[in-house]
Amino acid sequence: MGRLQGKVAFITGGGGGIGRATAERFAEEGAKVVVAEINAEAGAAAAESAKKMAANSGGDAHFIKCDVTDRASVQSAIAETVRRYGPLTILHNNAGGSTANDGPVTEAPEEEFWRAIKLDLYGTFLCSQIGVPEIIKAGGGSVINMSSMVALMALPGRDCYTAAKGGISALTRSMAVEYAPHKVRVNAIAPSVTMTDRVKALIPGNASLQKLEASHLLGMAYPIHIAQMAVYLGSDESEITTGQIISVDSGVTIA
Repeated sequence: MGRLQGKVAFITGGGGGIGRATAERFAEEGAKVVVAEINAEAGAAAAESAKKMAANSGGDAHFIKCDVTDRASVQSAIAETVRRYGPLTILHNNAGGSTANDGPVTEAPEEEFWRAIKLDLYGTFLCSQIGVPEIIKAGGGSVINMSSMVALMALPGRDCYTAAKGGISALTRSMAVEYAPHKVRVNAIAPSVTMTDRVKALIPGNASLQKLEASHLLGMAYPIHIAQMAVYLGSDESEITTGQIISVDSGVTIA
């Protein structure tokens, strides 16, 4: 039996990178997965790929277009998830990311700060506000947020992203305490530089990222490495793991 047999998962930003890898692994482990993605083409492709990975595991995948910064969009997507697959048991707040417009606090455009806060932090807040009550109705489950190594160590030139991810770490801990009586565990994964297509485009010409790339003790992180941790956090194997910010970083934060 798959490690996520009988689970229903809602994965935001599931169209590419970490989100797509997680959708594929979840389906492979027997979960019914909704790929919630604002990019319809990427979302549909990821759901189709995850469905193929499910094979005979009992898993499945379905794409729903969703903007995590829009309340009506999130409400509609989660309601459709429950109608299609039944009670929600896993919420993976994965949508987010930094851009090349980020920078030091004295230089970063104000628009970039609000973009990062709205997408990463508010998106996580909003999806949790709407998704957690559904998990409670299901009798409990798992919320998996996405923090970052930048919330745990200094990384110059990414102050907008750092602020958002630091907020997610704090929110994760408070939610873990708040919803433990309802058997909802809340954790966050803090990846290092993960070699998604978006990140690969940021590295050339960025001295800080190039230096960081060289400091990984066990090689660079790829989306599958993060997805494997998400499988653990979504499964019953993590039944007493909550309030944790778990580094999946090839040792960067200790090097």
